[in-house]
Amino acid sequence: MSPVLTTASVPDGDKVTYWRDALGRALVPMTVAPHGTGPFHGRITTSLLGHLRVSTIEADAQRISRTPSLVARSPEAFLAVGIQVSSTATLTQDGRRAQVREGDLLVYDTTRPYALDHPARFTTHVFLLPRRALGVPDADLRRITGTAIGTSDGFGTVLLPFLASLATSAHSFSPAVAGRLAGSVVDLVATLLAERTRQSGTHQDDTRAHLVLRVRDHIDRNLGDPALSPEAIAGAHRISVRYLHRLFEGEGVTIGRLVQQRRLEECARELARRGRRNATVSAVARRWGFVSPTHFSRAFRTAYGVSPSEWRDPRTHEMSGADPGT
Repeated sequence: MSPVLTTASVPDGDKVTYWRDALGRALVPMTVAPHGTGPFHGRITTSLLGHLRVSTIEADAQRISRTPSLVARSPEAFLAVGIQVSSTATLTQDGRRAQVREGDLLVYDTTRPYALDHPARFTTHVFLLPRRALGVPDADLRRITGTAIGTSDGFGTVLLPFLASLATSAHSFSPAVAGRLAGSVVDLVATLLAERTRQSGTHQDDTRAHLVLRVRDHIDRNLGDPALSPEAIAGAHRISVRYLHRLFEGEGVTIGRLVQQRRLEECARELARRGRRNATVSAVARRWGFVSPTHFSRAFRTAYGVSPSEWRDPRTHEMSGADPGT
């Protein structure tokens, strides 16, 4: 039998908290904001398919968010592949906003912030694939995250029916068969990624999108350099600072803000990691490019609602499931 988490027997006042925790156990930690005012109802059934997790979610209208602080606190690296069984949704990630219709497939990455808005009661299947199993470069993953794929979209015509059928029967396979099927799912999703990456090259804005990905990758690889600035980034890519700012006008974040945000995320991730108590807060800040401890502490508190020292204390994360960054 597959484990079932349901709000059915939970007191009305505790249903939302229970549901948030249930989503965190079945998928990854996230915030939950119901749209309705009455008692909230939700149900999750989760099965293991080899090294994959497959969940079916039925719930009332809500908005769920994976915020930067939750990503830093729980850095599990999954690619989530969802199937919208009923109703609609809006998926936001990596500066993209996708309208998801009934029957569509949606893709998002748990290592970066995202939001899913469900305006009405819905049902969805979610496959969690370890990113390392895909063996796909981060730049290629970013081309498909925050998107919706229909049954008429190329390889989606093959993948969608297969995953939909598998989601309803994942619990019934022997371990040997489940392992082989999990490998097939990974291979098929990797094929989808390859197809979508090739397709993106036919679009007029492919050059811009590719450059944005290169800039993001450059930032991630050089976060520890205190001299990482818009001028330095533009120079490394042989473009003007003005053009660099124009590139990120559609990304929902300025280039300077992105650098600081990524530095704070890595600092938060390291400070929350147990077993790294020997490094001082100042040392962690310097490792990720912050020169001024005062500026770092101020920026960290603004982003996460607590000081770096308080964030490092495990009791800060145990006192409440609420996200300090929201």
